[in-house]
Amino acid sequence: MKCLWCESEYAETAGLTGYWELPDGSRAVQITVIPSVSCSSCGMEYQEDHIVDEIEDQLMLIDTKKIDSTISYTELMSIPRFLKKNYFKL
Repeated sequence: MKCLWCESEYAETAGLTGYWELPDGSRAVQITVIPSVSCSSCGMEYQEDHIVDEIEDQLMLIDTKKIDSTISYTELMSIPRFLKKNYFKL
């Protein structure tokens, strides 16, 4: 896998923890085991754009009041949505 920051070939997939502010701004949640990239050359750890988009869309389309302060990526993505897709996204 190639690192988007330093272009090293030593980047690997990893399950990392991240923090997201809920769309209503009421609080932040800890999301664990997010599909991520970790580069041993530059030390950068990040989520690819499509994963960030998936998380943000899911948080927009579910009842976030039912989410605890910590949730795994798999648990978050399995929560039923109010709508099939984010119609507010261009």
